[in-house]
Amino acid sequence: MAAPQVVVVGGGIIGAATAYYLSAKGARPIVVEAVSPACSASGKAGGFLALDWCDGNAVGPLARRSFALHAELAATLGTDCGYRRVRTHSISVRQPAQRGAATAAAASKRLPALPDWVDGDNIGQAALIGTEENTAQVHPELLTRALLQRAQDAGGSLQLGAVVGLAVEGGRVTGARVRARGSGQERELPADAVVFAMGAWSSQLAQWLLQLAGFSVSGLKVHSIVLDDSQNRTTPDCLFLAYRGTDGKSLEPEVYPRPGGQVYICGVSEEDVPVPATAADVHPRPDAIATLQGVAASVSQELGRAELLQQQACYLPCTDDGLPAIGRVPGLENAYVATGHSCWGILNAPATGEALSELIMDGKAKSVDLRAFDPARFVRRRAAARA
Repeated sequence: MAAPQVVVVGGGIIGAATAYYLSAKGARPIVVEAVSPACSASGKAGGFLALDWCDGNAVGPLARRSFALHAELAATLGTDCGYRRVRTHSISVRQPAQRGAATAAAASKRLPALPDWVDGDNIGQAALIGTEENTAQVHPELLTRALLQRAQDAGGSLQLGAVVGLAVEGGRVTGARVRARGSGQERELPADAVVFAMGAWSSQLAQWLLQLAGFSVSGLKVHSIVLDDSQNRTTPDCLFLAYRGTDGKSLEPEVYPRPGGQVYICGVSEEDVPVPATAADVHPRPDAIATLQGVAASVSQELGRAELLQQQACYLPCTDDGLPAIGRVPGLENAYVATGHSCWGILNAPATGEALSELIMDGKAKSVDLRAFDPARFVRRRAAARA
């Protein structure tokens, strides 16, 4: 019997993880990506992982399972994807005008738990909020590419092109219309099942599938920078900041040193910015990049002098109820969606891919209960609002 051919629309980490676990179950995944693998949030996110920070809501069990899978992947993929356990700190950062050097020096003495490289003059209060037991990190782009490669090694494939429509017959998706990148030629790619893992571009689904009327995914634009740390002066300590800039605006930046000599910093976001046609059309704002460089200097003298290696922006996919959409498309027996993970997409990708592979190949997700993430909830709410 031939292996089921599953078309996975989207080459980000959700699509890559789904393809990886599908291939492990004997399916033949074909990942279709419009631009390049990890071209949006999966290549520009920080890669922070937390075991229990989502406890208390529906995402908690998904996050716990995924945290364990990240450790498992680090041990079994055979590729260094920047995974390591970290300590995590919450730090307040004050404006220079609010305090003098003497006060700063006194504050530094009151914060012995902070690593030595956190030596800015504006550091205020600090607390340890995560240890190596419950926080970790990974390099999202490296992991995405490694998962895709393993899926290809197992018989899957990656095709560069844009899905522009679907073929639907008798309650099933029979294929996806793909426009090849470069030539612009269209062809139909047959499918035994289709997974839509399109991130912030998932809003297109409501246009293709009337079954998803009311389905809405928006994009939150987030800026980030990557600084040089080739001298490896930082340590495995991630920082969550309460920061007030010289313009008086409050931000919550995050600073993630990475193994291999880089430091990632994010924290300037924009709401209500339309998602462009493709990920290639996403560009950072210069003022946002300058703000993040100011954050770096406020935390560490070394980071303030560090070379800027990357300046970038991406869109995080968000739903109106704050929960991801993972599961079968209502009214279609072989179509599935996985999106809306917001800032926890990197963390929750492995468990999402694993559960989807179970749902597709075994008829039911066994590793994680997906009922809270059922895409049909959007349709039900729209129907209830009309009643």
